Amino acid sequence: MKIPILRLGRILLVSIQEDLTDNEAMQFQSDLVNKVAEIEALGVAVDITALDVVDSYMARVINDTASMVRLLGAEVVICGVQPFVAMTLIEMGRDLIGANCTFNLDQGLEQLKTRIATRGDIRFAGDEDE
Repeated sequence: MKIPILRLGRILLVSIQEDLTDNEAMQFQSDLVNKVAEIEALGVAVDITALDVVDSYMARVINDTASMVRLLGAEVVICGVQPFVAMTLIEMGRDLIGANCTFNLDQGLEQLKTRIATRGDIRFAGDEDE
């Protein structure tokens, strides 16, 4: 299953709707990092609201992907971590260290815009003249 990557100006939006196999997770990571570089994204929001389970491998993929995105110069936020997912990750000794988290996508996009503005980028997500 290929994960769609939506573009909102210079912000990318990814919504993972179901559990991914290891190969699908690696393909998602590669596709997202390449898209960030291709459009010189300023921010990425990864929505995992639909996931009931995030195992240690998927947590590592999310962390690594967030680190890669930041190395390319974009901000990143993970949206919609479910309570059971949060409890399970902590019980497993995993954390989403490489990513800031918000309750929902709306908060995630607001946080991205604030962080982009704070670092001095004036080219916001809605700019059409780029």
